[in-house]
Amino acid sequence: MLYAGFMSATLPPFPKPQEPFDTPRLLEVGSAPDEPCLRADAARNRARLLEAASRLIAEHGVAGVTMEAVATAAGVGKGTVFRRFGDRTGLLMALLDHSAHTLQADFLGGPPPLGPGAPAVDRLRALGVAVLYRSAEQLDLLLAAQSEPTRRHSHPSTRALHMHTTMLLRQILPDADCDLLAQTLMGYLDPALIHHLTRQCEMPLERLEAGWNDLVARVTGTDPLR
Repeated sequence: MLYAGFMSATLPPFPKPQEPFDTPRLLEVGSAPDEPCLRADAARNRARLLEAASRLIAEHGVAGVTMEAVATAAGVGKGTVFRRFGDRTGLLMALLDHSAHTLQADFLGGPPPLGPGAPAVDRLRALGVAVLYRSAEQLDLLLAAQSEPTRRHSHPSTRALHMHTTMLLRQILPDADCDLLAQTLMGYLDPALIHHLTRQCEMPLERLEAGWNDLVARVTGTDPLR
């Protein structure tokens, strides 16, 4: 079951309730917070570079994506690619931004149980399952984009996911250190761990999904999902 399939299986939307805690806004991904809006020509060039990088991944895998290869495929100078993305990690993170933005839109405003309208613990379970299957779909790209440890937790999409997890935990466990608990839960969904469990240990995703639901029940003190 892939992420798109998981989302298509959700229930019809319920009326959106008032969130009792600070609901994180949809964060911009793909640009630094102080980066001005791209001009139309710059946006077109960025889209062309990302399209070229996507073609390289389709043809050669993530290993085929280098700054020079993307520049050649897009018909621009290598310096253009470096100026736009900084380095290869920045380029790979930009490739992940579209699906990250879609996931954020789903958990902030989509139908329950992932979006508003379901109990917080159900939303937390659904969030982990969505991240798990999305990560499995894009595992090679995620691993390549996270090659620099100091940037793993500072990317806007990662921060948005942590903020949302913290908000859900505060609704369930208002007296807990939910900021740290959220980091603990997100560790279960780390792409490197998913790679180890699914490809090296050959665990099926269904087992990881069941493990996530069990972890959420134990951390929150709620009944296990039946």
